[in-house]
Amino acid sequence: MGSAHHDSLLEERFEKNRPRLRLLALRLLGTLAEADDALQESWLRVSRSDVRTVENFDAWVTTLTSRVCIDMLRARAARRETLVGLHIDGIARSPRIVDPEREALLAEAIGSALLTVLENLSPAERVSLVLHDMFDVPFDEVAAILGRSETAVRQLESRARRRVRGAPSSADVDAAREREVVRTFLAAAREGNFEALLELLSPDAVSRADKVAATLGAETSVLGNAAIAERVARGGLNPRYALVNGKPGLFAIVNGNLRVVLTYTIENGKIVEIQVTADPDVVDRLDLVVFEG
Repeated sequence: MGSAHHDSLLEERFEKNRPRLRLLALRLLGTLAEADDALQESWLRVSRSDVRTVENFDAWVTTLTSRVCIDMLRARAARRETLVGLHIDGIARSPRIVDPEREALLAEAIGSALLTVLENLSPAERVSLVLHDMFDVPFDEVAAILGRSETAVRQLESRARRRVRGAPSSADVDAAREREVVRTFLAAAREGNFEALLELLSPDAVSRADKVAATLGAETSVLGNAAIAERVARGGLNPRYALVNGKPGLFAIVNGNLRVVLTYTIENGKIVEIQVTADPDVVDRLDLVVFEG
């Protein structure tokens, strides 16, 4: 009984740290799937550890999770893997609606340009920058995690920060603009606001739907902002916001299953193309981060 109670308290302490640890793992590893793998491994190590002598559990579990991520980064470097974006495996078949405040921080706050730059850093540089600059872990603790001197870690962090600051920020600016366009489009669609939809669409915009979407009522091809705005304003799907392969998009659930995904091509702040996809084989291959709301 005592052991079960201890395990329950330990799990409660770990779960309290989970949001922060998941963000840490995502910043270090770059994908939600790997971040979740890291947390699973961290929990296994915590559950097998004697924490009675641990004075600062939060700091201890941060160190443990960091070391798990370092091992994964080094394994990735050895395999010469390349970061390809944010992933949640299997979400197309079993969509998981995530907490908007927590997961928005995980997915949207990290711009594609920053992820690219972080991926180009060495594992040690990446860990030094993320732990110290983003999570306020003191240099001496980062040094202990990396097994290097504090002086060496300060040099790593300084070099990494210079490389990040020297990276172009236009990609992040463009990504933010695209998110705003799609979110505004979603709001206008929900309100049936024809004028707002018309303003967001390029005059020669085109909407295309695959054959499966057509069986659900979508038109195969619609040309022009007025025609598209008119059809969207009619409503019918009640779409919600998502990141689709790392880009802003919408999704709709039909009869309890994720059935329709809308992706957008945006140029100069205007939507020039909408792709409506409902083919389950295609939808299943999409990497989706789904948001409530």
